[in-house]
Amino acid sequence: MPAVGRRLAAAFLLFLAQPAHAWFDAGHQAIAAAAFFQLDPEARDKVARLLALHPDYPSWTAGVAEGERAKIAFIRASTWADDIKRRPDFWKNSLSDDGAHATDNIGYGDRRSHPYWHYMDLSFSRDDSPTTAAPEPNALTQIRVFSKTLGSDASDEVKSYDLVWLEHLVADVHQPLHATSRFSKRLPKGDSGGNLELICLSFICGLKLHAFWDSLLGQSSEPADALELAGQLPGPDPDRAGELEPRVWFEESAALAQAVVYTKAIGDGEGPFELDQAYQAEAREIARVQAAVAAARLAGVINEALAK
Repeated sequence: MPAVGRRLAAAFLLFLAQPAHAWFDAGHQAIAAAAFFQLDPEARDKVARLLALHPDYPSWTAGVAEGERAKIAFIRASTWADDIKRRPDFWKNSLSDDGAHATDNIGYGDRRSHPYWHYMDLSFSRDDSPTTAAPEPNALTQIRVFSKTLGSDASDEVKSYDLVWLEHLVADVHQPLHATSRFSKRLPKGDSGGNLELICLSFICGLKLHAFWDSLLGQSSEPADALELAGQLPGPDPDRAGELEPRVWFEESAALAQAVVYTKAIGDGEGPFELDQAYQAEAREIARVQAAVAAARLAGVINEALAK
């Protein structure tokens, strides 16, 4: 490989080696952008007022025309739950560390980053290895809490906090590896949603399987790119788009993981496993379909909550 190619590959490997953030910024922002245009006018107005209460709203909307601020803030808000994992003013504790505070829903005064809220692993095994149930709280419990609170008489600050988390978690659910963990004889404690398997592409080797799926919708963090990608997403299946029971979303994603993610290409153990062009192409198309469905469902949940 030429020197330039090696440097690019090394940079890409470093990027994908970062802690797992479903879809990376590009995917989260594209899903938010597509959802924003599906909000009812009344819900969109309420969303704008709630987002204006976020501590980062001034930086999200700096230099943005007044009429565009709600849209841009909504797009940027979609990555906040990942952003705080890297910020020194937030604590990245485990579920056991946070204890009784793991279920806090108190608004922006909460300095816990709650990494365990981002997924719920519906575990499976193909070699009869024992599996474990997903602990609580998790993404499912929090989506339900935040949806209910958004439609309640809670304070606007708490609703703002819940809205931003809801944006993020609904997208997370639709990345298949945020909904399952594979248990096997070589990985008896589970593979942490594909984080313990390494894969190889044609130009680079040593990526996490989870990070590969996170990367399928791109790596940009610019709202303009998110808006462009949102406009290119396929139209979602109406039946799936209208399904607003979050447990079903997890079951769909877990089924996709078993059927598509963990094909014969992904053997038992850590790998690395070679992903051919056919696998990569199918994965990219599934990511686009999942993003479109996630956007429709996110808008549906917000519309339903804020219409109350």
